[in-house]
Amino acid sequence: MPFLPDEPKSAEERFRQAFERLKAGDPKVLPPGTPVTQNNVAREAGCDPSALKKARFPVLIAQIQDYVENHNGAEQSTAKKAKKQRNANRSLQERLDDAVRQRDQIQSVLASAIAHIVDLTEQVEILQQELDGLRPPPIRLPGR
Repeated sequence: MPFLPDEPKSAEERFRQAFERLKAGDPKVLPPGTPVTQNNVAREAGCDPSALKKARFPVLIAQIQDYVENHNGAEQSTAKKAKKQRNANRSLQERLDDAVRQRDQIQSVLASAIAHIVDLTEQVEILQQELDGLRPPPIRLPGR
């Protein structure tokens, strides 16, 4: 099979060109925005990820790993961003659920306390009536 004039001649050249395309954000095989990883470089070169081995291409692998380490925080994949957002949403939902549980529990405690206060108030009134029956309130004397 003859090589086309613009096709690289060696596997290393194909991997290097794929690496450069991924770094530039202009891949031909993978979708745009695909993060730079060792496996994605191999896929972009049209090879199986197991073809790009450290034993065969140690310098290229080191360059890819250096690039990934240096650009890891700056360029997160959309999947990682979406996962982070889901976790934040889940956290907010858990906090909301917890606040609702606490509110319901406090309402229950408050309703119980109000019912207890009503019972005690009724008991005080009954006891006051009994006390008034046993000892009548003082009578005011005329002129004083």
